[in-house]
Amino acid sequence: MKKVIAILLALALLLSFSACAKNEEEKEPDLSSESQSENSESLSDTSDEPEFNGAEVKIGVLKGPTGMGAAWLMDQNDGGLTLNSYDFTIAGAPDELTGRLIQGDLNIAALPTNAISTLYNKTEGEIVTLGVNALGVLYVLERGDSIETVADLEGKTVLASGQGSTAEYVLNYILDKNGVSTEIYWASEHSEAATLALSGDYDVVMLPEPFVTNVTKKDGDFRVALNLSEEWENLGGGVLTMGGIAVRKDFLDENPEAVAEFVKDYAESVKFTNENPAEAAALIEKYEIAPAAVAEAAIPRCNIVWLHGEDYAETLKNFLEIVYEANAAGVGGKLPGDDFYANY
Repeated sequence: MKKVIAILLALALLLSFSACAKNEEEKEPDLSSESQSENSESLSDTSDEPEFNGAEVKIGVLKGPTGMGAAWLMDQNDGGLTLNSYDFTIAGAPDELTGRLIQGDLNIAALPTNAISTLYNKTEGEIVTLGVNALGVLYVLERGDSIETVADLEGKTVLASGQGSTAEYVLNYILDKNGVSTEIYWASEHSEAATLALSGDYDVVMLPEPFVTNVTKKDGDFRVALNLSEEWENLGGGVLTMGGIAVRKDFLDENPEAVAEFVKDYAESVKFTNENPAEAAALIEKYEIAPAAVAEAAIPRCNIVWLHGEDYAETLKNFLEIVYEANAAGVGGKLPGDDFYANY
């Protein structure tokens, strides 16, 4: 009997040790690389990336197509409907914005494309472009009916605005290629040129929209004689990429999400302007860019666009090359490098 009890106790102890060993195996952590990877992924899944909540963006636009295309965005911003907080400056001439952009008082500015190239060279790449926001908007107006072709400008005095910008280089290129000699009087701003034209002192004037519509509405004797976009294309110049958006490189590098948000917002603003001219015109007047009646009539001829990402670099390069060949100083002495064309 004692022998049987001893055997049973031995069996009980053996089973107890076996159970303990099994429990220890179950508790032993899996240290394999695959297991560690799975655990790491599980931990990373629980940590969310910081959410982008917008940034303050200081923007300068001009009283013309660039400002007109941004009016809806201004209104959305004032209504607190944008993720970024935009601080807009509206200027009458490019030189009112360029200095502020260089100094950092502005992060982004709408400027003539050749002026952006000049700033890129002047700052050694610290200012680049985000895209093209205005195509050809230049027209020659005449009080009368003697001008039908560029050749008819021979010997005439032309009142013009936009000296030092794409306007000057476009006009000179067209005149030179057609072998035409004129006397040009440069007004300091588009608004000054419009005022001088309406004063009766000049019968031929080159202006961009919406100033063209403003003059023809106020003086019915003026008519659109030449579309300089068509004349440019007839000479093989391609698409006339006159206006663009400049951005400081340091702001771009430090605030990529804010810039991407601006690109999206500006695209929506341009779309609204082109598809809803009456509603856009009311906003354009609200922000004192142009009277509503003038803006609504001018929008179809303003060629307001937003070409960005991969959609603008080659077109803009072609334009700047033509300006460079005509006058290297017009783009800052040399053509900008590939890093000039930000892809957003």
